[in-house]
Amino acid sequence: MVHMNTNAIEIKIVDSWPEEDIVALYKAGGWWKETYDTTCIPAMIRGSFAFAVAIEKQTNRAVGMGRLLSDGVSDAYIQDLVVLSPHRNKGIGRRLVSTLLGHGKQHGLVWIGLIAEPGQEPFYTPLHFKRMKQYVPMKYENNHADS
Repeated sequence: MVHMNTNAIEIKIVDSWPEEDIVALYKAGGWWKETYDTTCIPAMIRGSFAFAVAIEKQTNRAVGMGRLLSDGVSDAYIQDLVVLSPHRNKGIGRRLVSTLLGHGKQHGLVWIGLIAEPGQEPFYTPLHFKRMKQYVPMKYENNHADS
C-alpha cells in the first residue's frame, strides 16, 4: 500500500455535496448513464443513512464516496464505494469503509453487508467482510410490460 499524508484527505459524513463531484465519482465507478438526472443527487444523499465523501483539502473536491443504506434499526448495506483513479491505493477506500462502519455501529447496526464487484474481495476481506456462503445476490429486472 502506498502511504500518503492523511491530512491531505478528510473523510466526512455529509447531507449534501455538489452534484458535479458526485456525478464524476459515479462515472469513475462506471455506474452513471447519461440519461440519469443529476437533480436526483441531493435526494439520494439525504435518503442514505450515511453518505461519506473523501475530500481533498487543497481543492475541497470529493475524490471518493460511499453510502450506507439502512432503516437505522437492524441491517445496513454499503453501496457505491468509489475513489477517483489518481487517488486509489492510498488507503482512502479503507477510510471510507471504516467511517461508514463506525457510523453504523454507533447507531447500533450490527449486520452490515455489501455486494463486492468481481475481483474486489482482497480489498474487503482485511476489513472483516466475509463471503456469505450459499447466498446469491439478485437484482430485479423487469424488461417486460406488465399486463
